[in-house]
Amino acid sequence: MAATASEEALGTGRRKTSVARVRIRAGSGKITVNGRALEEFFCIEQDRNAVVAPLEHCEVRGSVDVTIRVDGGGTTGQAGACMQGIARALLKHDSDLTEKLREKSFLTRDARMKERKKYGLHGARRGTQFSKR
Repeated sequence: MAATASEEALGTGRRKTSVARVRIRAGSGKITVNGRALEEFFCIEQDRNAVVAPLEHCEVRGSVDVTIRVDGGGTTGQAGACMQGIARALLKHDSDLTEKLREKSFLTRDARMKERKKYGLHGARRGTQFSKR
């Protein structure tokens, strides 16, 4: 079931500690992240490419407007969260894109997280410095 042209499709993406809430509606290809343009928000080209990858793979970059609210984590984690959020919103917008989105793993949550610090250690694994005396 595809969303109609006037409706918005919503998707939530997560990566590390970042959460992105994505809205997709039919439009001219404008992408805004936290009220700013994509190029202004993501300065690194690799992050910008990650965000638009699902749109370009499904060949809908110029036909939908994307509004993203992203919070938490760093820029690369936020870009990954935006990518997954856009993919999930595209799936709600047009359910025929399932295979295209699955073949590049845009719908898969990256489960890698920071390992927690353990007591008696300086970090997750780093022990204390050896002292001979």
